Amino acid sequence: MDVFYGRIADWWPVISPLEDYISEGAEIRRVLNQARPAARSLLELGSGGGHVAFHVKAGLDCLLTDLSPDMLEVSRRLNPECGHLVADMRTLELDRRFDLVLAHDAISYMTTEANLRAAFATAYRHLKPGGLALFIPDDLLETFEPGEADAFGGDSPDGRSARAMEWVCELEADGTARVHYAFLLREADGRMTSMAESHRVGVFARTDWERWLAEEGFAVETLRECTDEDRTPRFFFLGTRPGG
Repeated sequence: MDVFYGRIADWWPVISPLEDYISEGAEIRRVLNQARPAARSLLELGSGGGHVAFHVKAGLDCLLTDLSPDMLEVSRRLNPECGHLVADMRTLELDRRFDLVLAHDAISYMTTEANLRAAFATAYRHLKPGGLALFIPDDLLETFEPGEADAFGGDSPDGRSARAMEWVCELEADGTARVHYAFLLREADGRMTSMAESHRVGVFARTDWERWLAEEGFAVETLRECTDEDRTPRFFFLGTRPGG
């Protein structure tokens, strides 16, 4: 993943424009506000370029974490008032607790039960008693749709343009799937660059998510996303740390 989240990280605002997150960000904020209206602090696991955080951060003291220092640098420019830390969601250890923990689509890179449960454990130990974790995987076994290609991209005020294609492959025997990406990048002076790479994601059943979260100590609630976007609504997994 050194292309997407490394070599072309600076292109992220062009490849995936900030305005494309308005609806999704509003829905995440609605769910968090409804569940924890008094929350004042948030830890994001796998924050990437910070586009989700931008639409969620109002009124919250946010710490954004990601494995990619390049993506975090993009986020720092967008979210200068937020803290940023290079960290692995499976192993993060902070001497701090939060009202909220958010793990958006980066949670899909947990390709085994052990890795997914390690991320759950990280969220749990960084929550205050009574705190809430929200996990939003791209796909579940019940909603997984292989074979289709998705095109996205945008144009920047600085003259750059980007177009990308995403292909999702069939589910493999180990419960993972490959996702192929192709990028066409146009510099302001007209120079073109093309790149491609493949990622692997984990696809688990809803019942597995709910059972593993409960076994890590969470009180679990599952919601279906409300969206006006042209895609299958995601499942939101809410985990409360008891107490408080």
